[in-house]
Formats: sequence, C-alpha cells, structure tokens
Amino acid sequence: MKDTRNEYIRQWLLKADEDLLVVNTLIEQNFSAKASICFHCQQAAEKYLKAFLIAHDKDFPKTHSIEYLLATCSTIDKAFEQIDPVNLSDFGVGARYPGDLYLPTEDEVLTYKEIVLSIKKLVENRLTSNT
Repeated sequence: MKDTRNEYIRQWLLKADEDLLVVNTLIEQNFSAKASICFHCQQAAEKYLKAFLIAHDKDFPKTHSIEYLLATCSTIDKAFEQIDPVNLSDFGVGARYPGDLYLPTEDEVLTYKEIVLSIKKLVENRLTSNT
C-alpha cells in the first residue's frame, strides 16, 4: 500500500515538474505567452502542495487556491507560512478563459516562478526528510 501511495505522490511531482518545464521553456523563448507561463506556475505550485498533503494523509477539497493549500500545508509544517503566493491563484483555471485577461509583466512572471521554486524546494526537502 505504501508503494502505491509513493507512486501516486511521485506522479503528482512529475506533473508539477512538467508544468515547471513549460514555464522555463516559455521564458527562454523571450517570455512568449506570459499569461500561460503564470498559469503553469499556478499549476505547478498546486501540484507540489497537493503532493505534500497526500504524503501526509491530509485530505483537501477540489481547489485551485494556492493560499488554501499553503494554509493547509502549514498545519503540518509551519515553514509553509513563510511563502507569500502574492496572487498566483488568480492565474488558475478561471484565467484561461476570455473576460479575465490580464497580461503580467516579465517581473511578475519571474516573481511567480520564484514562488513555485520556493514551494518545490520546500516540498522536496520535507518529503525527502520524511522517507
């Protein structure tokens, strides 16, 4: 049973890494599709946080809220309180449709990427220290 759960967590992390790969690729291409970069930042952050929660047998509702996921993670590990998601949740699924068009600046894109990298590092460090 533990092997099955570990594989499921590994899949969440792989999907998050894939989102981060998209982020890096689009940034390397002169910040093409900045809103899409931010969407993939949001998606990566969400997946890293959900992997952490799954690893700690913590249930969570269907949500795209980075703030909610960080708060839930912080009930397990207070280090998550140190991460400020700014407004990364705004780039979740809803922002993918017409009517909510916001074009972030390159500086904002880099800020969101740094948030994701902070979350990734924290999650990976905590998961490694718990196995």
